[in-house]
Amino acid sequence: MKIAYIFPGQGTQVVGMGKDIYDKYEEARNVYTKIDNAINENVEDITYNTDQEVLNQTKNTQIAIYAMSMSILEILNKRDIKPQAAAGLSLGEYSALTCAKSLSIEDGAKIVRVRGKLMQELAPAGDWSMAAIIGLEDDKVEEACNKVEKGFVRAVNYNCPGQVVVSGEKAAVLRAMEIAKELGARKTIELKTSGPFHTEKLIEASKALREELEKIDFAKCEIPVIKNLNGEPYNENDDMVDILSNHVINPVKFRKSIETMLSMGIDTFVEIGPGKTLSGFVKKVCKEKEVEANVLNIENVETLENALEVLAK
Repeated sequence: MKIAYIFPGQGTQVVGMGKDIYDKYEEARNVYTKIDNAINENVEDITYNTDQEVLNQTKNTQIAIYAMSMSILEILNKRDIKPQAAAGLSLGEYSALTCAKSLSIEDGAKIVRVRGKLMQELAPAGDWSMAAIIGLEDDKVEEACNKVEKGFVRAVNYNCPGQVVVSGEKAAVLRAMEIAKELGARKTIELKTSGPFHTEKLIEASKALREELEKIDFAKCEIPVIKNLNGEPYNENDDMVDILSNHVINPVKFRKSIETMLSMGIDTFVEIGPGKTLSGFVKKVCKEKEVEANVLNIENVETLENALEVLAK
């Protein structure tokens, strides 16, 4: 069994996510305490004792998902279950870097908290949105964006065969969704996000994030981590500050990331965090490539214990 851990990004969050794991496992509670101390805030309150609207704010979403993912990761680590690669979607790349020991949990929490705030507070004024376009080839989604008569919209997340996310001004995103359907899209879904993420509209956030990243001491990754920017593993010559600051203004190549991991011989993918979104992406890539892989997700006690049983074999 050759395992990759994959970590979700924004859009998967729900109030109370991971609470049963937190209640049952001391390792999980210890991780939340460590993160709370690192950022001088109470992530449990943000995650468990708020409403969905508050949790959906980018500054809250990112740290809440990171904390949940890290608490599950700690449980797996304590049972000596080790992956051979890691990747994450957008925010999830920080979880993957923490998994690979390039970032400490404390530094990861600090930069994720700052990243979320910057992406929310330094987004230009306006009504922004993102949407998933389902059942359309990548070039057709790009065509739909280009055909929008007025406003800003870009294809930004290349997730899997037949799914690309677009980002931009709400009216332009809604128009792109209409055009995509005219071009043959099976479905379009507006996402629970609040900014023009992974577009040049976040250039000010990118610049400010660069300054914060320069304060972080990155170590060499102990396992391969696949970059969002190009779907290839980090190498020892990579400028982490440059890559991660550019990360927020460039498209996410997650489909390519999955293909890279499959080419490395990964046969078991474990999604760690809320939802099953990435698991679905992996299954679609495997279907297109006509390869088989075990796909697990861990988001509650039931799925955690099922995964522990499978991975311990």
